[in-house]
Amino acid sequence: MADIIQLLPDHVANQIAAGEVVQRPASVVKELLENAIDADATVIKLIIKDAGKTLIQVIDNGKGMSTTDARLSFERHATSKIKSAEDLFQLHTKGFRGEALASIAAIAHVELKTKQENEDLGSSIIIEGSEVKSQEVVVTPKGTSLSVKHLFFNIPARRNFLKSNTVELRHIIDEFHRVALAHPSISFSMFSNGSETFNLPESNYRQRIVNIFGTKTNEKLVPVEEATEVLTISGFVGKPEFAKKSRNEQFFFVNNRFIKSAYLNHAINSAFEGLLKDGAQPSYYLNLTVNPQTIDINIHPTKTEIKFDDEHTLYAILRSAVKHSLGQFNIAPVLDFDRDANLDTPYSYQQKGMPSVEVDRSFNPFKEDTPKVKNVTNYKKEPVTTASWESLYVGLESKGTKTNTEFSEVHFESEPNTESFFKNENEVETKQSTYQLNNKFIISTIKSGMLVIDQHRAHQRVLYEDYLRHITIKEGVSQQLLFPLELHFSMQEIALINQLKDDLESTGFVFQSIKNETVEITGVPVNVPESEVSIILEQLISDVENEVPDSNFSATDLLAKSMAKSLAIKTGQSLTNTEQEHLVNRLFACKEPNVSPTNRTTFITMSVDELEKKFM
Repeated sequence: MADIIQLLPDHVANQIAAGEVVQRPASVVKELLENAIDADATVIKLIIKDAGKTLIQVIDNGKGMSTTDARLSFERHATSKIKSAEDLFQLHTKGFRGEALASIAAIAHVELKTKQENEDLGSSIIIEGSEVKSQEVVVTPKGTSLSVKHLFFNIPARRNFLKSNTVELRHIIDEFHRVALAHPSISFSMFSNGSETFNLPESNYRQRIVNIFGTKTNEKLVPVEEATEVLTISGFVGKPEFAKKSRNEQFFFVNNRFIKSAYLNHAINSAFEGLLKDGAQPSYYLNLTVNPQTIDINIHPTKTEIKFDDEHTLYAILRSAVKHSLGQFNIAPVLDFDRDANLDTPYSYQQKGMPSVEVDRSFNPFKEDTPKVKNVTNYKKEPVTTASWESLYVGLESKGTKTNTEFSEVHFESEPNTESFFKNENEVETKQSTYQLNNKFIISTIKSGMLVIDQHRAHQRVLYEDYLRHITIKEGVSQQLLFPLELHFSMQEIALINQLKDDLESTGFVFQSIKNETVEITGVPVNVPESEVSIILEQLISDVENEVPDSNFSATDLLAKSMAKSLAIKTGQSLTNTEQEHLVNRLFACKEPNVSPTNRTTFITMSVDELEKKFM
């Protein structure tokens, strides 16, 4: 039998490796930024076009590479970071596998320009699909500039799996945030389609957070500091009252490397227990420093998941540190059975002593009233006519029965007892037609049996069609606010609100101004509480950024779905009989009453036969 196993060509092997390393443009951004940091750069510039599909360029002022190193960097498993397997547990750099540049060059057009500080000239290399097109000497500034063009040009199937530019840009910004937050001592800037998106100067950690997420973030931060032999924690958590429904502001950094850990995230949620509203997520920006020998980074292609030697200890320390910080800054309630702050003596009275109180211990309210007069001369005692409290009621009966008073008799005019001319002997009094079960389902009767409606999904369908109609015909009804509502968002969130402004105004929102990081709203749609406006906009921004659900017909459709989801009555909300009937009537007046906007069943029916079978 002929041999069937053969070695793959290098360009095919590189494309397979690229499938692990490069999943989307954001993966390229992450690898190039980390290479720039490993090159000891102090200024890093990221340039993006068409959400990275057309161009991703990273320019740094690092130490650069020699001509030989520049060519060798595009070979698989070529790295300067490690030399033996033991080095994997003593990592102090971002990259170490030597796969990134080789994988990127296999699926894109790559142009590299680099020069070392002590050299007069640098090197330029152009590679297309793992094939070196040119290598020459050029004049270039110190550092490295690497351009990645036409990503997935030779794998159109992979390119078709990319999402819209909005979603891909969101992923790029997320990666940019993760790298920039981990290194506040490095200056970062980002340009998208020719406009500056971020300009982050060298700063401390708190200022870097504020520069990324907006100036209002500063008042939301609570510092967390803890140093032990096992773990050192530094950073900030957000105050509970500013918690959002999205997880966009949750960052763990282990030895300056961003990681994802559901286990450590649970420790934070446990520390915030009892302080957050339902569905709210705490914000945190925490740096964890551990011994490199106690973690294993090389378990995931993207290096965002690592293994800890002793997770349980880290969990306990992290939970305790966050809980301590919340209590120290009077965020969390402190329960102390030994002291009641309400009973503390004010400082101004501590030296004055307690005031004396005189009590008449012989006082008895049920004793006969005997007036006591002290130090009064020539007082003549007169007989008391009301010797006891019973005497107060003496004579009332006789006074009330006198017939010579003006109001001796009182007559009330009664309603005439008239019968309806059209009275029907078989007429039945109006009865309740709907019932609410567990504050979740509305039960109504139909000819064939019983109807059970999910109130949350049903209201979503009603609101969705209402908002879709208002946006389409641009006749949304607005209610004016007495005072303008001022909301604060980050720069990228402001950009999204600007994109959605026209559609939001069609639903009933009235914007007075949108500038810098502030949005002023003077009108909101009818029946939208003022307190819900910020929640609606945050949910809308999250949905647009992540394109949830991903199968929307248009931005208008997404907007209507997001607002319906935010404003629909929730499970657990009690409804009156009138509200229940109104919801049922409006549901069956919809074009598609059977499903919610996310294609989930809104109601079920159960016939009398099905009910009878339950009792057989």
